[in-house]
Amino acid sequence: MSDGYTRVCSLSDVPDEGALGVEVGGTPVAVVRSEGEIYAISDICSHAEVNLSEGEVEEGTIECWLHGSCFDLGSGKPINPPATQPVATYAVQIDGDDVLVSLDTQSSKG
Repeated sequence: MSDGYTRVCSLSDVPDEGALGVEVGGTPVAVVRSEGEIYAISDICSHAEVNLSEGEVEEGTIECWLHGSCFDLGSGKPINPPATQPVATYAVQIDGDDVLVSLDTQSSKG
């Protein structure tokens, strides 16, 4: 861990237009690759408390597999119901093939 960032996976572990569920200090985080960008958001849907990392990723969004709410990967804001509350987004750094996430720093994307 350096400067509040924790290595969570290798860049090669994150599928194209997909997500990988990890834990950072006991907090579930979804590391997501969409349109060539890497994002980190809470892995728990704000509506149904299921893992977002199991959902579909498309055009900068992730869809909850249970009820279909989509969340913007940059802001964490829900795009459609039934979710009405955003999910947390976290800052990401790429160091070579390492993906680092900081739970202390909100993402500046979106």
